[in-house]
Amino acid sequence: MTNNIRLYTLSTCVHCKATKRFLKEHGIEYDYVDVDKLNGREKDEVCDEVIRLAGSLRFPTIVIGNKVIVGYYEDKLREALGL
Repeated sequence: MTNNIRLYTLSTCVHCKATKRFLKEHGIEYDYVDVDKLNGREKDEVCDEVIRLAGSLRFPTIVIGNKVIVGYYEDKLREALGL
């Protein structure tokens, strides 16, 4: 997989955990940030970035290359990843 994959998640979110599990099961590497574990300015900056990408502050927000998926939708993930 040549695309960079970045997840914006919450550590307690079941849909976020499902997304991480799906990627791991398919051997796909990704970077992630648990937004609820950030503080202060860093948290504000990441929240602003999620809003810019997704149009609202919703989790998980998944960035695959130049495609943004909001929420855990296995069919959309499979399509974006070519699975």
